[in-house]
Amino acid sequence: MRDEDTGEEIVISNYTGPSGGWGSMKGMARVLPGEHPGPAVLDTLRRQNKPGGFMCVSCAWGKPAKPHTAEFCENGAKATAWELSSNRVTPAFFQRYTVSELAEWLDHDLEQAGRLTHPMRYDAATDRYVAASWDEAFAAIGATLKTCDPKKVVLYSSGRASLETSFMYSLFARMWGQQNLPDSSNMCHETTSVGLKNAIGSPVATIQLDDYEKCDAIFSFGQNVGTNSPRMLHTLKECRDRGVEIVTFNPLRERGWESFADPQNPLQMAKLQKPTTISTQYHQVRAGGDIAALLGMCKTVIEADDRALAEGGERVIDHHFIAQHCTRFDEFATFCRDAEWDRIVHESGLTRAAIEGAASVYMRAKAVIAVYGMGITQHRFGMDSLYMLVNFLLLRGNIGREGAGPGPVRGHSNVQGQRTVGITEKTELAPVERLKTLFEFEPPTEKGWDTVESCRAIISGECQGFVQLGGNFLRATPEHAAMREAWSKLPIAVHIATKLNRSHLHPGKESWILPCLGRSERDEQATGPQAVSMEDSFSHIYGSVGKVTPAADTLLSEPAIVAGLAKAVLAPNPNVPWDDWVGDYGLVRTAIENCYPDKFANFNERLFEPGGFWKGNPASHREWQTESGKAEFNVPRALNSSGFAEKEGRFRLVTLRSNDQFNTTIYGYDDRFRGIRGTRMVAMMNRADIARLGLSDGDRIALESDAEDGVERVVEGLRVVEYNIPEGCIGGYYPELNYLIPLEHHALESHVPAGKSVPVRIRP
Repeated sequence: MRDEDTGEEIVISNYTGPSGGWGSMKGMARVLPGEHPGPAVLDTLRRQNKPGGFMCVSCAWGKPAKPHTAEFCENGAKATAWELSSNRVTPAFFQRYTVSELAEWLDHDLEQAGRLTHPMRYDAATDRYVAASWDEAFAAIGATLKTCDPKKVVLYSSGRASLETSFMYSLFARMWGQQNLPDSSNMCHETTSVGLKNAIGSPVATIQLDDYEKCDAIFSFGQNVGTNSPRMLHTLKECRDRGVEIVTFNPLRERGWESFADPQNPLQMAKLQKPTTISTQYHQVRAGGDIAALLGMCKTVIEADDRALAEGGERVIDHHFIAQHCTRFDEFATFCRDAEWDRIVHESGLTRAAIEGAASVYMRAKAVIAVYGMGITQHRFGMDSLYMLVNFLLLRGNIGREGAGPGPVRGHSNVQGQRTVGITEKTELAPVERLKTLFEFEPPTEKGWDTVESCRAIISGECQGFVQLGGNFLRATPEHAAMREAWSKLPIAVHIATKLNRSHLHPGKESWILPCLGRSERDEQATGPQAVSMEDSFSHIYGSVGKVTPAADTLLSEPAIVAGLAKAVLAPNPNVPWDDWVGDYGLVRTAIENCYPDKFANFNERLFEPGGFWKGNPASHREWQTESGKAEFNVPRALNSSGFAEKEGRFRLVTLRSNDQFNTTIYGYDDRFRGIRGTRMVAMMNRADIARLGLSDGDRIALESDAEDGVERVVEGLRVVEYNIPEGCIGGYYPELNYLIPLEHHALESHVPAGKSVPVRIRP
């Protein structure tokens, strides 16, 4: 049977192989030829994620000072080949296809068409994009933007943009008098930024890469390592080789957390040595059930400590640490003692014995790292999940010492770094006084629009323009039907991009595509070849140098495009030498250092330090920059983070990426680890749910929103796939199922769309 959209043969199987190994090799061999990347890709992969080399545009996992021979993974290789595609989207391409025709193409096919080569303007009369010169583009865009209220224009950015570009972009916005600066971190990771900041005074991981060499237990929550950060598997394998226990909580059985064959281990590749078992315990928590699972473990720890006190034994909790560094422990401890096991078991979907078994690992360990992804934060009460994780670590002093602490895994190359250098809608997170002094302008103080607020403004018609620095905002957002309709009514949309995507194909009154260099390509400016920089999940900063001949000599770099827009919109400011900055990115780094001297001292001198240089983190030294001046225990508002009640017939939809995917980029149709090939239109369901509903594996169903807001949202044509997922939960692919996520279904404080527990019903 073939998928009617993709034309691919649909094959559903039970994948039993390990992550990594020959499967990864075959995955690369299957996808890379379609990009026709040319011989330059091999040299780029050789230099990828190495000191002085090219920093991958995929995930933000750390780059070791002493790298492996091949310091790239399957998805990183796909991302590099995707960028180095020899396929081209020239003006002639747009003469062959109208925008209406292209809007019917699949996401995979749009980006597979190749690299954009020329600035393009949408012509409504012919329904085509037509070529323009850079001077024409900047002049026309500038003229339109100057007629807009800057506070009603969105300047979105993707996590792939460098620190230099991001700094210039945020400065452009503030000099224009606004800070509507949502980005992919704001869309995906803001719960961490807000929650960790509130609880421990730091919005990012407190650990560094070498802390994995010093821990003796790792707890993972809501993170799919095999697909989203495969290079992390080398670190996990090294941990397992020295006996570190790894306890995993995730609704789906994800192969990366089960088994790994190291592609750089000849014995494992020759099958003379068994693959490494990664997780020593694997707990399939219900979607949104992490609060209850963590509560059960905390309850176990506290009650064990109570018994030790009563019996005169060794205490389990680090009371010295808590007395010196924490607040509100007594309130939290009382909450845990009073919690009923029946409720904990029901909400988590785990047995009491399983939870207590996990807690026993925690109590034995001297240094614990808690790894987590969006699986615990992208919920209505995602903040409570994160607070519970912090509570869990604080109980035994596992924050602010070697080998211990929270380790959020960022899924995009520089998504964390952008926020570091000013991409934020919040005035308190921007160096306002330094900007004012250094550049002699009055920065805005009114809070800008975040992702959800930007979507509201687009749907209501309040938004007057949208500038997109990378990314595919329209495809990535919730409430997709309303967003798509409103997107085509925008007065102006400007897309800085390397490839064609869905956001480009619903043009409004004025739409532009501005093609840019890829990070792997040689960036030659007035002073010679340039380097850019980015930040990883551990707050380390790296330089990156592209070497490949650009896809076209008509491309501009991202800094050059941002400078061109800024000069077209803003009045000249002698303190902001846009042209000099484009000619020498080192001058931009000096400006960053002047704005953030505590994080970027000697920026240019340290740019290529092996392993990157650390920008520092007060919480790593037990300096708590919170309102109380201490690390804070928090009592959760609910035992399930979904934020909606259980009802007969209501399921919790978990949206997922496939193995052949990076964010909205679809490399192919083989989700190898889940055994699903040829289609993305699936609903992964528990066997008992399938039987109870009178369905069979392979049946076609529709999913409809059960949000109780009066809006009909339906996705039809989904194939039922029997899968190892908890009862009452359904797994399906992002972004296809974004149609089902209401805009107002988001994390309450952070406004992150809650795509990991969406209320849906099944319609046969």
